[in-house]
Amino acid sequence: MIETWQIINLENIADLSVPVIFLAFFFATFVSEDAACLAAGALAGQGKISFSLALSACIAGIFVGDILLYWIGRIFGWRIVETRIFNRFVSKQSVAKASAWLDKRGASAVFISRFVTGLRLPTYLAAGFLKTNFAKFTFYFLIAALIWTPILVGSAAYASEYFFSGGLVLGVVSLFILFRLIVHFSSWKNRRLFIGRIKRILNWEFWPIRVFYFPVVIYIFFLGLKHRSLTIFTCSNPAIPAGGFVGESKNAIYDGLRQNSENNTFLLTHFLLTAGTAIDENIELAKNFISTQSLAYPVILKPDQGERGKGVRIISTDGELEAALRSMSQDLILQEYFGGIEASVFYYRFPDKPSGMIFSITEKQFPELIGDGRSDLEELILADQRAVCLAKRYFEQNRDRLNDVPLSGEKVPIINIGTHSMGAIFMDGSGLETTALFETIDKIARGFDGFYFGRFDLRAPSFDDFRRGQNIKVVELNGVTSESTNIYDPQFSLIDAYRILFDQWRIAFEIGVQNRNRGVKPTSLHTLVGLILGKPIHEPRAAQF
Repeated sequence: MIETWQIINLENIADLSVPVIFLAFFFATFVSEDAACLAAGALAGQGKISFSLALSACIAGIFVGDILLYWIGRIFGWRIVETRIFNRFVSKQSVAKASAWLDKRGASAVFISRFVTGLRLPTYLAAGFLKTNFAKFTFYFLIAALIWTPILVGSAAYASEYFFSGGLVLGVVSLFILFRLIVHFSSWKNRRLFIGRIKRILNWEFWPIRVFYFPVVIYIFFLGLKHRSLTIFTCSNPAIPAGGFVGESKNAIYDGLRQNSENNTFLLTHFLLTAGTAIDENIELAKNFISTQSLAYPVILKPDQGERGKGVRIISTDGELEAALRSMSQDLILQEYFGGIEASVFYYRFPDKPSGMIFSITEKQFPELIGDGRSDLEELILADQRAVCLAKRYFEQNRDRLNDVPLSGEKVPIINIGTHSMGAIFMDGSGLETTALFETIDKIARGFDGFYFGRFDLRAPSFDDFRRGQNIKVVELNGVTSESTNIYDPQFSLIDAYRILFDQWRIAFEIGVQNRNRGVKPTSLHTLVGLILGKPIHEPRAAQF
């Protein structure tokens, strides 16, 4: 009787009968075609089994396995594509692209996909649920298998005989890793994604926030020791819990801005949808809000407590609105959409001064790509020298049109949300500052009693309106942990960025000191840690000045 370990042990495989070896590699291709071919080739190269046995078993297994994939696709269709297990291995976008490719090229795409990484599985399934001609499918695949499999098995046999003759298992593992790397980088898409990853590492603009902000955190600790309080900066905005450190309610801040009725002209209509309300009721409330406020799509839907643009969505239809609300897990703000240009103004005011100062202005640009009439949107994103750095973000935001082919010369916007982490381009906007703009921002800020330090995200019909301080709308206002986002302008070095952020935090602490001297109590360190961990704040709201 053959023990299981004997079948698994490649060194002793020659002791097995030919039918057993054949079936072992035949079924192994169902698990991993590449691993099975490499292992079979390595064994043949070291004389453990014959080359004809290794090749025939792999060809038969691959051929039968892909015929099964065809019929799985034909019988179950899109139902299998919707399953979670399938989506772990193949994205819906890959299936959609394979379907479009198959529809365009016909059955020959099945043959070509054998040599294009990432397209085999979705193409074979697509061939099935699109009900391509089975005879043609079988013929093209058989030709592809007869060409592809000998190359793979033969290469493994050659490498095993001349380079890995001393260690079979090590040879198989090494060959598998090498082959996977070759196959992976044979794809232009994968090569471009890799280049984008390298660019993100080399360019501090794209560094993870935990890495980039480490020196800033050290400086904040220094300021805390200097002023004998690690949390005194939370006094900078007495009107906002913890000064707007984290987890502050955008709805509450908007209500604070409405304290002064003169601010209403600068504010967008919005409505708070609470997670505790029944889904159908929230849907009805949202539609009633849109109707009664005479709004038209698109509208903005975003978390009431959110940071760096996470969860912000532009809703264009009733269907999108219903789908978003049925999956909501936190309070959301439904807000009027205001087109035009977008900019940020970082503002501060010392409590003992009658007016404030503009610390920085950021001009936000929404990247566009130019069509060439041949490349689809995914290819245009990957080809762009900057867009490739955030390719996966752009893929997600344009997932429904990645396969579209823009006309030659056609401008295609790939994002319209003014958030750097989502792909907007930030430029220093100091040239936009005017006396009229300052007076407008100062008026809005002073109308919010208890606010002294933070960043306004603004929209206006044009930069001319923005300079004149006219027709400006406040998208949202962020508190003490706001970022002076002009640092992401390419003209600034890493040292420049830290200099700006250090200056920003120095001012926050100085404003906090003045407010503490006026009776504002800093938020406790225990509470700040709780906020970071997602716990709601329970300390009483500080007095406003």
